[in-house]
Amino acid sequence: MAINPEVIARTALRLLTDVGLDGLTMRVVATELGVRAPTLYWHVKNKQELLDAMATAMYIEATGGLEAPGAGVSWEDWLADGARRLRRTMLRYRDGARVLAGTNTTHPGLFRTVELTLRTMRDAGFSVADAAEGYPALLHYTIGFTIEEQARTGTAYGEDNPYEPGRLERSIDREPFPLTASVVGRLFAQDTDAAFEAGLRVILTGLRTTYLR
Repeated sequence: MAINPEVIARTALRLLTDVGLDGLTMRVVATELGVRAPTLYWHVKNKQELLDAMATAMYIEATGGLEAPGAGVSWEDWLADGARRLRRTMLRYRDGARVLAGTNTTHPGLFRTVELTLRTMRDAGFSVADAAEGYPALLHYTIGFTIEEQARTGTAYGEDNPYEPGRLERSIDREPFPLTASVVGRLFAQDTDAAFEAGLRVILTGLRTTYLR
């Protein structure tokens, strides 16, 4: 098998299931590919470049086949669907959102997605400058929410996961904190799908009311 950045990135993404981001090293990836670690440095200079390549692979997976909104599809529905697709892609990989956060991706597929997004928002009445300011809020919400969601799987806690259903409720003293105790399930997103959709509505409403006056 020919080794190139895409092959290395896909191999690293598969390894996340077993080792997580903290356990992912160039040596681990090289061993999986049946080569020595120095061989990888011909293609990716360091772990940050490896993460960049992994993020690129996830972005391409999340945006594959993306087109402008069809007839009757609102800009809100189109942006929301894109956010859902990105979240689903990150959730396919252990620590997927942590991989994506803060990486540098310059693949043409990413710029095509950005261009479609800016065009869609411009056609809906946003200025291009406002779209460029507002869209990252949705992107950062999606990545940040998923980082938090994946962190609560309990991997770092082993068998003693404090986010197991019921444990948070039992840990709060209701007398001094009655309001917190009454909504702890909502505050800590035990139904993460519903919580993501609620936040999505807040972001999209904020974009509309802030920029489309």
